[in-house]
Amino acid sequence: MSINSLEYLEMADATNKWDQQDESASSAKVSANKRQQAAARRRIEMLRDIRECGLTIEEAKELGLLH
Repeated sequence: MSINSLEYLEMADATNKWDQQDESASSAKVSANKRQQAAARRRIEMLRDIRECGLTIEEAKELGLLH
């Protein structure tokens, strides 16, 4: 098969499919990363609140505030 026998539309369709797959894979990674960051922020805020209340980590676990 020579390069001249390839059609432009076929090549364009193939590259569009690759781009869409790459975007969906990267967006899934980004959304998973954002969920992890949000969970970490919530945990940090909870630990700050526990510290402000004067509780220790052990006391917070006993009260069921930490898992």
